[in-house]
Amino acid sequence: MPHRIAVLDRESCHSRKCNLECITFCPVNKTGSDCIVLGQDAKALISEELCTGCTICVKKCPFEAISIINIATELGEEKVHQYGVNTFRLYKIPIPKKKAVVGLVGRNGVGKSTALNVLSGSLKPNLGRYEVPPSWSEIIEEFQGTELQSHFEAISNGSLRVSIKPQAVYLIPKVWSGTVRDLLKAQAGASRDLNEMSDSLDLNECLDRNVSELSGGELQRTAVAATALKDADLYLFDEPSSYNDVFQRMHVSHVVSNLAKRASVVLVEHYLSFLDYLSDYIHILYGEPGVYGIVSSIQSARTGINELLEGYLQVENIRFRDQPVHFDIYSPLEDVTETPTICSYTEITK
Repeated sequence: MPHRIAVLDRESCHSRKCNLECITFCPVNKTGSDCIVLGQDAKALISEELCTGCTICVKKCPFEAISIINIATELGEEKVHQYGVNTFRLYKIPIPKKKAVVGLVGRNGVGKSTALNVLSGSLKPNLGRYEVPPSWSEIIEEFQGTELQSHFEAISNGSLRVSIKPQAVYLIPKVWSGTVRDLLKAQAGASRDLNEMSDSLDLNECLDRNVSELSGGELQRTAVAATALKDADLYLFDEPSSYNDVFQRMHVSHVVSNLAKRASVVLVEHYLSFLDYLSDYIHILYGEPGVYGIVSSIQSARTGINELLEGYLQVENIRFRDQPVHFDIYSPLEDVTETPTICSYTEITK
């Protein structure tokens, strides 16, 4: 029997602007059961236990607010976190490795940031029991005998020091109004050298400028520096190469690789060349964006990237993309000068 996932996009559900097609056309509702009802907030509430997976509600909803997915029952038992009823859920969790960089790669919306928040301890995993969340002892027992047991034990007793660089670096000026130098001083640990870090990330010209005056690339490197300056056992970086050119990405990669010489590093990244250059191991995250995400088994960086491009996980025997990605050695156009003109403009001013 498959495990059913029913997810509602609450922002898209407008029960007062439709004829409640999801409730009216649901075959289970027609038999007298309450498979889909309106909740107290006037949003659709779907029972995953009663749902038969017919997807009629998915097709009838005028706002395309409902997703119904079937997954293997065995996978349903490996749920790490679910935010609430009819919401996104994450299956399995990445494994940090001591003195190594573990890369996470996958589509947007499949749980990479959720996985980082769970690993950092800022999000306590509820194992899918969002109504009555489990205690830390129950969570540790769930991962007993795995590499994650000691990780969650360290989180529960407060002995794990974590430093995390968030994805949304553009929000930093909203929480810090001083200079870059003051920000880095506030984050620097006793054993970290601010000037050396500033040199490594090409931030010397930015140190005495206000954070609100920085460009996207400068803000990103400032966030990397602030994260790397902390004394921590685990460093988490969410897309640290964004907004930077190839040379600046190399500076970032050197800082991250140096951290991995003494601590664990987990990295979320979309640029495959940067990921391949920096990672020792890789987890591929796949699933349905905004609905569910699955973390693959850990594998070497080269194997992981090849399987990502192929769209097929050999160990799990799962194909998560219909077509593999291939790169042609030669351009399909032999002579670009023969390309026909589609349109032309004259006398343009800006």
